[in-house]
Amino acid sequence: MATKIKFGTDGWRAVIAEDFTFANVDRVTQATADYWKQNPVAGTEKRAVVGYDRRFLSDRFARRVAEVLAGNGFVVTLADSPAPTPAVSFAIKAQKAVGGVMITASHNPPEFNGFKLKAWYGGSADPAICAATEELLDTSVVKWTSFDHALRAKQIIVKDLRSPHYAACKKLVNFDLIAKSKLKFAHEALYGVGAGCFEELLAGTSCQVTTLNAEHNPLFGGLNPEPIAKNYVKSAAWLAKNPHDLCLVTDGDADRVGGMMGDGGLLTTHQIICLLLRHYVVNRKQTGRVIKALTTSTMVDRMCAKYGMPLIETGVGFKFIASELVKGDVLLGFEESGGIGFPGHIPERDGILAGLMLLELLAVEKKPLAKLIAELERGVRSAPLRPARHDVSIRKADFADGILPAESAGQAAEVAAPRREDV
Repeated sequence: MATKIKFGTDGWRAVIAEDFTFANVDRVTQATADYWKQNPVAGTEKRAVVGYDRRFLSDRFARRVAEVLAGNGFVVTLADSPAPTPAVSFAIKAQKAVGGVMITASHNPPEFNGFKLKAWYGGSADPAICAATEELLDTSVVKWTSFDHALRAKQIIVKDLRSPHYAACKKLVNFDLIAKSKLKFAHEALYGVGAGCFEELLAGTSCQVTTLNAEHNPLFGGLNPEPIAKNYVKSAAWLAKNPHDLCLVTDGDADRVGGMMGDGGLLTTHQIICLLLRHYVVNRKQTGRVIKALTTSTMVDRMCAKYGMPLIETGVGFKFIASELVKGDVLLGFEESGGIGFPGHIPERDGILAGLMLLELLAVEKKPLAKLIAELERGVRSAPLRPARHDVSIRKADFADGILPAESAGQAAEVAAPRREDV
């Protein structure tokens, strides 16, 4: 009996060699190809983009996806090396592709891998696309062509996806100001594809960049590559002895951002979101709709009320935020996990651009990060909000269909003594 495959908040993820197998990747890729063929999008070409992260066998799985898509008549751009998810999404939009696939399990444990389905607009496929793709599973025979044959026929084109993404990000910030800022910052890469990105972006500038945990390690040094405090213990201790202005953190596929204070103290994703929101309003003088996932800090609500900006709250999953970004007139879109989407870019979370935007903030304000946070909290005239995340373990076997109820997936709360506010 074939494995039941269900798409979650951002594609399909499963344990390697258990459910995430080449046979099942074939099935999902064929369903994806069938969906794209049956639902052409005006203004796009019969092209697709495929990228992959540093996980075990990710490059092989990505190559297989490319072979199946090529066998279905698509011209496929395949990343020439592990690349951040936003670089893949940017390539989809830039090439007017019908969609794309990123082989990654993002922040999940090392034994997992995943199939992120991307739409023509360069963002997470919306729930309707995911549901329709699921319906097409096993409705047709898997078609594929050999990699070498597809290369010769130029049906598969191996290409650098990182450089065009870098160039796009640099245009969206005041890069000259950052380049002259003499900022000294660290980057905790968590062994993910973000390693080296900021060094490459800022080569030849006055900034000093130190990348921590940059080596390619499919086991992620025993960590889950997620920007949360429990994964910062060693790097926080190093920062305490080697202080910087800021430490940026990216997850396994570099689409999310976290951080630490320059001395190793925690900088939460909620604080980063609020700092950037204030930066956009106060320093950049920009306005628009603010989109947040329901698990994001209620400090955002207070800031939007103060600045007189419309606030829209979505369900959990960046695909819901992406749907709003596509509509336009959005200032920022973000979720508790550190996924942030920016106007004028792709409707996708982008940890690399978010990191550059934080550097722009520091270059503009010319103040220590701790002072900026203190000013931010005073600005909403409330007791400081202290986000906390509580994860609970749920056995898949406890649920017949393997799908967890939303309320079991975790709880996020903020405490503003002496009261508690749940988000």
